[in-house]
Amino acid sequence: MQVSVDTIKQLREKTGLGIMECKRALTECEGDIDGAMKMLRSRGVALAQKKSSRSLASGVIETYTHSGGRIATIVEVNCETDFVARTPDFKELAHDIAMQVAANDPTYVSADEMPEGEIAEEVCLLDQPFIKDPSKKIQDIIVETIAKTGENIGVRRLCRFELGV
Repeated sequence: MQVSVDTIKQLREKTGLGIMECKRALTECEGDIDGAMKMLRSRGVALAQKKSSRSLASGVIETYTHSGGRIATIVEVNCETDFVARTPDFKELAHDIAMQVAANDPTYVSADEMPEGEIAEEVCLLDQPFIKDPSKKIQDIIVETIAKTGENIGVRRLCRFELGV
């Protein structure tokens, strides 16, 4: 099936993935953008699992200050290379995660760190609904960025400060 350039552009704008990747997905889904997005999302999850054993030797420490300086956060987001750490997609991810920590005050990065008896969605960053799109969890936006950059990405640590608390 021949896929129009406009359809490829639409999918590319929604996903941020490369033109050829978008064209392949649309061809396999016979031009259905929603079906192609689902396919690309599942491929992203598979890619993230495949890359999960790779070393996270680079990254950024991102800070965020909110509410007139009353709340501040600092997060360490890691990737494999400094090249990816300098990309706009990675920087946006780190900033979004720092904002998430300011808004939802997670205690742990992942459920692996959490003691039994607590609800992961309330205290674990990766299990929290994303503040910009509650239909996604933080882990989902990390997986999307892994699909865009082609590198393993992880959050190593976080800290939140609130004035007077």
